[in-house]
Amino acid sequence: MEQELIVSQSGDGDFQTIMEAVNAIPYGMPARVFIKRGVYREKLFVEKCELEMIGEGAENTILTFADGAYHLHPDGRQYGTFRSYTAFFGGEHILVKNVTVQNTAGDGRTAGQGIAAYVDAKRAYFENVHLLGFQDTLFTAPLPPTPRIPGSFIGPRGKTPRNRSMQYYKNCFIRGDIDFIFGGADAVFQDCEIFSNDRGEAINGYVAAPCTPQDGLGYLFLDCRLCSDAMSGTVFLGRPWREHAKAAYLDCAMGAHIASTGWDNWSNPENEKTTYFAEYHSIGPCAGKARAFGAQLSEQEAANDRRLAEELRCLVI
Repeated sequence: MEQELIVSQSGDGDFQTIMEAVNAIPYGMPARVFIKRGVYREKLFVEKCELEMIGEGAENTILTFADGAYHLHPDGRQYGTFRSYTAFFGGEHILVKNVTVQNTAGDGRTAGQGIAAYVDAKRAYFENVHLLGFQDTLFTAPLPPTPRIPGSFIGPRGKTPRNRSMQYYKNCFIRGDIDFIFGGADAVFQDCEIFSNDRGEAINGYVAAPCTPQDGLGYLFLDCRLCSDAMSGTVFLGRPWREHAKAAYLDCAMGAHIASTGWDNWSNPENEKTTYFAEYHSIGPCAGKARAFGAQLSEQEAANDRRLAEELRCLVI
């Protein structure tokens, strides 16, 4: 039997905060949490077996916090990237709809990285969700096996096994600038708007920074819209956080902000030999440009990627 709970700041629900509702759910019991309209200033940690979280619309139901990597944690150290999240979504299966999750720490140059959603569930499905931030908005766990800078993985999963995660994002709005969709998950982004902030620099950002395991699917962006108010040619489609990074854009509309070279090798030409960065039928001002590296997929290859995306969706939802 599924448990149903209502969160309402006005007092006409079961709880007034989201975290109280989540804490009331016994582990192992499937549950659905309805979140009424309001601005919820909470730092959320969710790790349940089977949980649905449904708001009253992304414009109306807003979860917000403002921890940045450079801010001081109560333990006296800086938060670092992986403790800066507004919401951590773990557990077996999480479904989130019709809410906004945002990190308002601010510009990464002064606040450091600020994760809005840290998604580490085995299966995760997000629909009609706004994920808003600056640097490192959405972390699609798992982490790489080891950090390049000792101690930089401090956070919920820094010392735990790296479990695979399957994630699906449908009709979502994701905003950020530097590496603002990053991590090692197998993740599909379908009909999403991906908005790059204008930092006023020659390089305004990188959309994706995957650290895909060698046998992973990586990121598939399907029928997405890449938008920005940044200057032309100042945002890259992605760069590899680790050497086997994978990302492909299929039938996506790309604004003039996307750099004609497309991809960045993260200052290591050797990455170009091991990454899988690809496109199919990109449209927009930067479509059809000669890329520095990365593949242009055939019709058959693109069809295969869409098949893999559909298989993942069926497993996740």
